[in-house]
Amino acid sequence: MAVKVNIEKNFRDFSLKVDFEGSSAAIGLLGASGSGKSMTLRCIAGIETPDKGRIVINGKTVFDSEAGIDLKPQKRRIGYLFQNYALFPTMTVEQNIRCGYRGEKSSAREKVADLIRRYHLEGLEKRLPSQLSGGQQQRVALARMMIGEPEAILLDEPFSALDGYLKDVLQREMQDFLKDYPGDMILVTHSRDEAYKFCRELSIVHEGRILVTGETKQLFEKPGLLEAAQLTGCKNFSRAERLGSHEIYAADWKMKLHTEENVDEDITYVGIRGHWIRPESKPGENCMAVRVDQYIETTFEHQYMIRNKAEENAAGLWWMRPKNSFTEDPDKDLPEYLYLPPEHLMLLK
Repeated sequence: MAVKVNIEKNFRDFSLKVDFEGSSAAIGLLGASGSGKSMTLRCIAGIETPDKGRIVINGKTVFDSEAGIDLKPQKRRIGYLFQNYALFPTMTVEQNIRCGYRGEKSSAREKVADLIRRYHLEGLEKRLPSQLSGGQQQRVALARMMIGEPEAILLDEPFSALDGYLKDVLQREMQDFLKDYPGDMILVTHSRDEAYKFCRELSIVHEGRILVTGETKQLFEKPGLLEAAQLTGCKNFSRAERLGSHEIYAADWKMKLHTEENVDEDITYVGIRGHWIRPESKPGENCMAVRVDQYIETTFEHQYMIRNKAEENAAGLWWMRPKNSFTEDPDKDLPEYLYLPPEHLMLLK
């Protein structure tokens, strides 16, 4: 996919000004609620009109304020899956799917029947949305979207209203769907896990602006900016002072750290994800003597708030430790030291 978005749209209490370019078939917009992600998606789809700017999808300009181009949504060949699926409540499954059709009327029945088979909706043709499960509603919404044969699809927080097992099931179904879909996808989400799972490229959105865009795994490893690291789920940060090209002083953790990455002059913070911190039996470089201040048990891991035992006023870090069993004693075999690997230290501005 090649998508270029450079638009501005002003509201009374919010200003959207996003500029990003993606080249992957699976692009994500990750950000907190109210950051402008969904509004960006609505502008790409043609549901909202930017005040100015340009949107190009696969070489086709669909909006250009200077050139006077603003294609209608149905002319953009884009499918849109709304957060709540937006099925018409008084229409049957068949009718909901058919309303997305833009081709010859004589072919509509055959197209609808084909999509009902493809999305395993046989026997549900005459049911209303209220008579369907969450998974069935999602499949109807996908079928309605796909009957228009879109060149690209936009997914707006498709799993945000779901919990637990149903969310896992529908995410697996969506992954299967995307494997077979020949076009391109843009996903809007506030979930770092969804962004990582579905998107090869990622743009991180904050307060109506794009903070950074890049390959998803690379952004999670080296987000570059403090806000970007926070939005990708990192919880451990300290103010950083540069000591050398590969050495910093973490002022809040009160320890020197060797870094794999070169330390630029404008680095102001260091971060590390709690899952990358490792137990160590003896002191050494990048090691911290451990004092546990707080413990939280989650389903599959132990979470400890730890501090530098050698420094009275050091700030804490969260350390995530996988469980071996549900009955495991969290105090058993606690290490004397923890090691912060140089390759996992994030140098941030």
